[in-house]
Amino acid sequence: MDKEQFDIGARLRVMRGASGLSQRQLAERAGVPHAQISNVEKNKVSPSISTLRKILSGLGVSMADFFEPERQLPAGPFFAADELVDLTSKVAVNAIGDGNGTMFFRQIGDARNHNLQILHEVYEPDADTGETLLQHASSEGGYVVEGELEVTVGDEVRVLRTGEAYLFDSRVPHRFRNVSRSRTVVISACSPPYL
Repeated sequence: MDKEQFDIGARLRVMRGASGLSQRQLAERAGVPHAQISNVEKNKVSPSISTLRKILSGLGVSMADFFEPERQLPAGPFFAADELVDLTSKVAVNAIGDGNGTMFFRQIGDARNHNLQILHEVYEPDADTGETLLQHASSEGGYVVEGELEVTVGDEVRVLRTGEAYLFDSRVPHRFRNVSRSRTVVISACSPPYL
């Protein structure tokens, strides 16, 4: 199923209904404005990665379960490239700059089963996790394989280049942006899993 065929609003509406929650109740659980739930369900807005994840946290659902609930995750211990779980290509990511930045996150195996999420992340120019900073009860780290990535952790901001890395307590608000003119590739890990 490609991005044009996946209806984020309809999927969220069905999952919210199955949980027995009103839009207002989900908004309260997720800590987002009520209108945001309504706008996403009506496909009036395309949520950023951070906003969608925040909404899904109110349902207790991961992005992998949201996008591919019926997919049987390979057990491993080895994974072919086509066995990585696509977490983001169905989201029209909100970006800064010219608004054309996209990002792709692919997960290795069953993160929940191992209590460890390992991601292959690709950030095109202007890709941004969103102005709403990410914040969750985990620890995360990553290594920049190619390009440059601006990482904000609390009040600290740094542009990391190929060969540089990060590691921090994810309860501190954070954001990732590619402010360069070329693609950035990162391998990251988060425990417990977040996306």
